[in-house]
Amino acid sequence: MNKDTSSGSPRTLETVSRAFGIVRALKELDGAGVTELADHLDISKSVAYNYLCTLREEKFVVKEDDTYRLSLQFLLVGEYVRNQNTLYRIGKSHLDTLAEETGEFAHLATEQHGLSVNLYKVSGEKAVGTSYQVNKLQRADYLHFSATGKAILAHLPRERVEWIVDQYGLPGKTDETITDPEELFDELETVRERGYALNDQEEIKGLQAIGAPIRNRHGRVLGSVSVSGPVQRMQNPEYHDEIVEQVVNTANIIEVNVNMGETEDDFPTFS
Repeated sequence: MNKDTSSGSPRTLETVSRAFGIVRALKELDGAGVTELADHLDISKSVAYNYLCTLREEKFVVKEDDTYRLSLQFLLVGEYVRNQNTLYRIGKSHLDTLAEETGEFAHLATEQHGLSVNLYKVSGEKAVGTSYQVNKLQRADYLHFSATGKAILAHLPRERVEWIVDQYGLPGKTDETITDPEELFDELETVRERGYALNDQEEIKGLQAIGAPIRNRHGRVLGSVSVSGPVQRMQNPEYHDEIVEQVVNTANIIEVNVNMGETEDDFPTFS
């Protein structure tokens, strides 16, 4: 691999970066014509057209009249990636049970590149916010304002958390979101002490969530499980305690099953 001698890091290929920029733009724009895409990316129409033609030839883009859209090829790749994930394979059935027992939305998440990636979400019979939760499956998100995210952050090395905060900041979603680094580290200490994380309207007003970490036999955090529901239900003391118990138990069951079959290659460390 060619190296940049000034920085010691691998060179990036402009053509590859631009191709992925076009993919991201087509997702953000929900499809686009050549002119719209060129304007959005501030590139020439001929360059946009050539990239679109190449992606279409490789079956990653389809054309409908004058509009180019991402193809179902991405679905096939995504399903392959998700099904290769041990946490998803083991956790899915237990999330189904958790959603059925609580009646709320259950979530299974992990961290990659310093962001939260939702591996699976499933709704119970009284769950709320279906459209929002489905949209969250389609994007990476910040870790600091969700219960799954805080459960993960609490068990990452401090230097990793500091890198994440430095890289992405602590943007506020609501008035309750923690946006001060020291306050966040205090909150993460509380999460470790009590064994679960709480998102108290920090992501969406009126919504509360409880999350618990999943760790391997070496203590490395692999991901987390959470349940979310309306504050009116979740703040009821008896209901709250019941949800905490169910979430922690589910995380523990997944953890045990993962660790019983885990090899060193199951959960590589990503940068």
